[in-house]
Amino acid sequence: MDSTASSLTSLWDRVFGTQPDPDLWVVIATLVAAVAVTVPHNVWRLSRNAITIAHEGGHGLTALLTGRQLTGIRLHSDTSGLTLSRGKPHGLGMILTAAAGYTAPPLLGLGGAALLAAGRITLLLWVATALLVAMLVMIRNAYGALTVLLTGATFVLVSWLAGPQVQAAFAYVVVWFLLVGGVRPAFELQAKRRRGGAGDSDADQLSRLTHVPAGLWLFLFHAVSLCSLIGGGRWLLEV
Repeated sequence: MDSTASSLTSLWDRVFGTQPDPDLWVVIATLVAAVAVTVPHNVWRLSRNAITIAHEGGHGLTALLTGRQLTGIRLHSDTSGLTLSRGKPHGLGMILTAAAGYTAPPLLGLGGAALLAAGRITLLLWVATALLVAMLVMIRNAYGALTVLLTGATFVLVSWLAGPQVQAAFAYVVVWFLLVGGVRPAFELQAKRRRGGAGDSDADQLSRLTHVPAGLWLFLFHAVSLCSLIGGGRWLLEV
């Protein structure tokens, strides 16, 4: 019994305890790494899958929190996704669910930056793993399941097997990527709408739900992502 209690205490301290901040050069190097997988188009086509996971996860979590019935999430190889939920086709719950997609990655990055600023590196990794496991249950296609499974497995391996320095570097890369990568999708959507495409985008769905112009919803997406990048970046760089 004493051994079990000691193990549980050790696990609790490991997860909820604080870890030392990495050196400033590590923080800057992880920022450079996040930019390197966000800006080049060929690399972005692959790394964008992680943003899509956060995007569709945002839709799904918000649907549940607003009382809608989440029926499934699909992730596609072209980095698009689809989240299906049941409930009233209008009202606040539907509006919040539709608005949660483009805002989820930068807001997750902002939350992650807050945890890292508080020295909760291991807690961040475990929370991310728990969210991925919960999302995996709702995935309804093979590609989506494989993508989430591989992403979750990476977090588990780093959390259990890597040393503190590797964990810190990995956590900072992830958070920087959510902050930096969370900015690009809104600009991509803006470009598609300028060319006359994306007529059924989240912004256009929100416009039909609220009678507010889609451009204003797009402005909101830009504002959330850019403010999150600025605020989260300041927290991360204050080491």
